[in-house]
Amino acid sequence: METFTKTGLNRLHDVLARHVETGKIPGLVALVSRGGQTHVETIGTMRHEGGAPMRRDTIFRMASTTKPVAMAGAMVLLDECRLRLDDPVQEWLPELADRQVLARIDGPLDDTVPARRPITVRDLLTSTFGLGMDMTALGSPIMNAIIEQGLTPDLPTPMPGPDEWIRRVGTLPLMYQPGDRWQYQISHDVLSVLIARVTGQTLETFLRERLFDPLGMKDTAFHVPTDQIDRFPALYAPDPQTGEFHVWDEAAGGRWSSPPAFQGSGGGLVSTADDYHAYFQMLLNGGTRKGKRILSQAAVDLMTTNRLTPEQQAVRHAMAVNNVHLSYGQGQHGGWGFGMAVRTYRGDYAPLGQFGWDGGSGTSTYADPANQLTGILLTQVGMSAPNSAHLIHDFWTTLYQALDN
Repeated sequence: METFTKTGLNRLHDVLARHVETGKIPGLVALVSRGGQTHVETIGTMRHEGGAPMRRDTIFRMASTTKPVAMAGAMVLLDECRLRLDDPVQEWLPELADRQVLARIDGPLDDTVPARRPITVRDLLTSTFGLGMDMTALGSPIMNAIIEQGLTPDLPTPMPGPDEWIRRVGTLPLMYQPGDRWQYQISHDVLSVLIARVTGQTLETFLRERLFDPLGMKDTAFHVPTDQIDRFPALYAPDPQTGEFHVWDEAAGGRWSSPPAFQGSGGGLVSTADDYHAYFQMLLNGGTRKGKRILSQAAVDLMTTNRLTPEQQAVRHAMAVNNVHLSYGQGQHGGWGFGMAVRTYRGDYAPLGQFGWDGGSGTSTYADPANQLTGILLTQVGMSAPNSAHLIHDFWTTLYQALDN
């Protein structure tokens, strides 16, 4: 059975420990698995100033690594023919009917042309429905409006409940024609509302019934129960200039200590290394886990292979490489499937076909079909400074040297 070398795992431990010893990462949990062998590292503490040690069952804010997991909710609905890829979404989301599109990306919000066609389910699944967090358009009227309206998580305005949130989305023009351009984030939260309306359940209830419970993901949710809050570290945002640690979100009384107004599939989940391992193993197994079928093989193939046209991929690639100094090198994979990055070129130690995503709270979750490998690295250090991004890069660089082929 192809697994890991002992020397390689020892080196992995040493590289991870070195990051914690610098004082820039208070603690981490890393899980790697291959060929039926699972290896876990827990290093450091829950708080910057010490406190309880990190444990295998520590609960983390998954941030954008929520995207590849919550996407499975939409795939269940496709498998059951409750949604079709090219259905217009306005049947369930009338707020998004009759869209107007900006004449110019940096133009005034009332300078628009009609959308060529309705927004479809496929546009939401591929993040191409026409609105998103576009770092190349910061300071434009549309980006200012997106932030002011509270359409993105945890920026100055808190996100309202789903019906009010989608109403606000519907007051804005699209930035691009439906299906034209890959853009980050907002499509995932539109999917949150769509899934809830199609199923008549909250997003969390539906995901729990169809995904979390069958996979044994007992600690995955949109908030942390009071009796488990001691397993939940504070989240830090280091000062980009001085590196000084600031608490961005406290565990008790913080953003995840009670149920949110908006259950966002763009970044709202909390989870553990073992829960995420169960999910990514299910994808590597073609939709099954321990004999239970969660998704069809075809649905998994759709999610985990590139869905972008060459033109869309060029935009996504340009956004990654031009922001490399801001993202500390995260996001350079080439392609995008449904809810996750898919490697379409060899840019680092990972091979083509590796799929998954990173989170701004210092999380990294990928699976690699060529090597039947899963890697999960969880910290509590946000990417306001390069600390957690550098740790993530070193984790993958070292992990790929630990494979016993």
